Amino acid sequence: MNLFRRKKIADLHSEILTDHGLKRALGPVNLTALGIGAIIGAGIFVLTGQAAAKYAGPAIVYSFILAGIACALAGLCYAEFSAMIPVSGSAYTYGYATLGELIAWIIGWDLILEYLFAASTVAVGWSGYVVSFLKDLGIVIPPEFTSAPYNHVTPEGAGWNIWRLFTEGWVSTGAVLNVPAMVIVGFVTLLLVIGITESATFNNVIVAIKLTVILAFVGIGLAYINRENWDPFVPPALGAGQFGWEGVLRAAGVIFFAYIGFDAVSTAAQEARNAQRDMPIGILGSLAVCTVLYIAVSLVLTGVVNYKELNVPDPIAVAINALGDGLKWLRPIVKIGAIAGLSSVILVMMLGQPRIFYAMSKDGLLPPVFSQVHQRFRTPWAATVLTGSVAMAVAGLFPIGLLGELVSIGTLLAFAIVCAGVFVLRFTDPQIHRPFRTPAFWLVSPLGVLFCLWLMYGLPPDTWARLLVWMALGLVIYFFYGRRHSKVQRQAAENSNGPAR
Repeated sequence: MNLFRRKKIADLHSEILTDHGLKRALGPVNLTALGIGAIIGAGIFVLTGQAAAKYAGPAIVYSFILAGIACALAGLCYAEFSAMIPVSGSAYTYGYATLGELIAWIIGWDLILEYLFAASTVAVGWSGYVVSFLKDLGIVIPPEFTSAPYNHVTPEGAGWNIWRLFTEGWVSTGAVLNVPAMVIVGFVTLLLVIGITESATFNNVIVAIKLTVILAFVGIGLAYINRENWDPFVPPALGAGQFGWEGVLRAAGVIFFAYIGFDAVSTAAQEARNAQRDMPIGILGSLAVCTVLYIAVSLVLTGVVNYKELNVPDPIAVAINALGDGLKWLRPIVKIGAIAGLSSVILVMMLGQPRIFYAMSKDGLLPPVFSQVHQRFRTPWAATVLTGSVAMAVAGLFPIGLLGELVSIGTLLAFAIVCAGVFVLRFTDPQIHRPFRTPAFWLVSPLGVLFCLWLMYGLPPDTWARLLVWMALGLVIYFFYGRRHSKVQRQAAENSNGPAR
């Protein structure tokens, strides 16, 4: 049993020609819209304000630039892989082809943190805006049904004590469940089961709405900026990770969650009409558009409102209130844009996760049920329903801050491995046709790894501890099921005339 046995690129290309289970219906516009749909959401409408209030102040702009650089480096590596290996599976498949099965499993298990928990995180933010919007209309949902039943505060002095991090610090909020968050996850699950074309069309409409709203907020807000809110631009440090340049780094790691949409584009490679041409367009195009928007919104947001007032579920709405009574008409429009924007993020995240499961199941690392495709809708319906069910439970039970940090560290780890994979494959398989080549890979790939690891370093110890526990659980599943059913391992054993173990 070779735990680092790689899946051959030739075998992956054969799968592309023979696997017609998923419907190829997405062009470059749809793929770019999927990326924007996933990137522009909780990052702008929720996490920007919270990260500014807790970690970076107005210097949240620098945090977005740092995270954007890391994403640009990783995005170039993703673009090469997605054009070279246009199959479902994203970083999991890329890792399988370059670094071997065990690393691929670690990435695939890690991507569950990225996609499934991201959908749950954004659903919590969606709930906050919906509740606020309905309240403006005179419809009040009881608070016990609009938030998580528990919040978590890291116990003082816990450090790396994993037992204390998991068992202490939980505070009852008095709530029962976050029902709106569960409802939106259920609706999106149903839409994704029905079909990829319908899902993409729904996403395109929502992306148009939220871009219009964001541009309106930036355009109007520029005239109301109070420069005193930017002084000091980098607030003096108050403690570990709170303000100062260490706070800027901590915020960059936290809001990195906001950038994961371009990775979600790669999970739809097997449903792209011309993946080798269109995947790099979708990945890099969506990343470029969204980085500019993030920087613009964070500047306007912290210029209109003092950063100390932004630790709320709906910071953009707070900024609109600060503009004065004459612009109150903009408040419901922004909230509608936020609701629409967060809906598309949930859609794309929940589109990505079942396709990771699909790829892992096709390789034998997960049970066959995860690769079942609906005969009529041609979607991985079983994996989609399972993803939706778990995401509903997580969204109903856990607070957004805890979920967001878990997503960020999982995403950064996956990105670091993809950047390393591009570098390795240039030496192990230099002859492979690469429709898109990462420029200056000898510099871009190592820098991508270092930037991602640097941002991971800035995250709190309790987030690291939870990642380690999550990975340990994944390795148990791999060694008890995955390695025993791996098709690559079985094929290698048959080729060597030895028994599959």
